[in-house]
Amino acid sequence: MPVPLDGEAAYVRDETEGAVWHCCRLRSLYADTDRSQVVYHSNFLRYFEFGRASLMRDTGYSYKAIEEGGTIYPIIQVGVSYYSPVHYDDLMCIYTRPAELERVKLRFDYVITHEGSQAIACTGFTRHCAVNGRGTPVEVDEKTARIWKIFPS
Repeated sequence: MPVPLDGEAAYVRDETEGAVWHCCRLRSLYADTDRSQVVYHSNFLRYFEFGRASLMRDTGYSYKAIEEGGTIYPIIQVGVSYYSPVHYDDLMCIYTRPAELERVKLRFDYVITHEGSQAIACTGFTRHCAVNGRGTPVEVDEKTARIWKIFPS
């Protein structure tokens, strides 16, 4: 169960494993659902992006600022496991944390839960490669790497 970290609403500690996660909330849209009224599986990748962008913005370094600095982080690998369905208008908690940091690659981990019950809807990760404007791999920029170093443990 997530517990707020030092009274900071955007960060929680998972009491089971002790990991710290950034938390944001999002309500599913009707357009996100399929014929069965369940959020279509690929929309969880959009929710991962929302969590990732919120984490970066809350740490003071938005994706827009990163790209203006000349580094782009396209996704090179994705993994998702689904556990319980999300329906139209469900409020979700999107938990995101910086996971691995390599010289030119980085990884974010995610857990999406139902806001009320905290039942897990899905877990996943995205792996990114730092590239310049020409698409050539470059080192992870200094400000982004700093997020991995200062993120609460």
